[in-house]
Amino acid sequence: MEDEVLKPNVLNPNCGSRRVLDLIADKWTMLVIYVLARGTRRYSQLQREIEGISHKVLTETLRRMEQDGLVKRKVYPVVPPKVEYTLTALGETLMEPLSTLCHWAENHLNEVELARGHYNNQGGVSNQ
Repeated sequence: MEDEVLKPNVLNPNCGSRRVLDLIADKWTMLVIYVLARGTRRYSQLQREIEGISHKVLTETLRRMEQDGLVKRKVYPVVPPKVEYTLTALGETLMEPLSTLCHWAENHLNEVELARGHYNNQGGVSNQ
């Protein structure tokens, strides 16, 4: 009997697909993709558009995304250095699902906040 190729399963803790899922489960990665879906950006543009992200976190996020093949970094040989970031073809495949998630978050913000307020007013205990 030939070795059977196992289908990836994110519910299996030993499956590499969990590490792939970690790529997009990070809110900063999602926001970088959301911004880069609109086009190439310089580092400073990304930092301005993604309010609340620190220099350190943006740098780490971009490095991880480049390592994982989601972002392409282009350095121009000028002084001061000019660096641009663009989504790769692989990164572009995440544009639609992440855009959908971002729109869902914006469209359901009030409902989630109401549910949180109700939960907190009940002392954090559901009445089931």
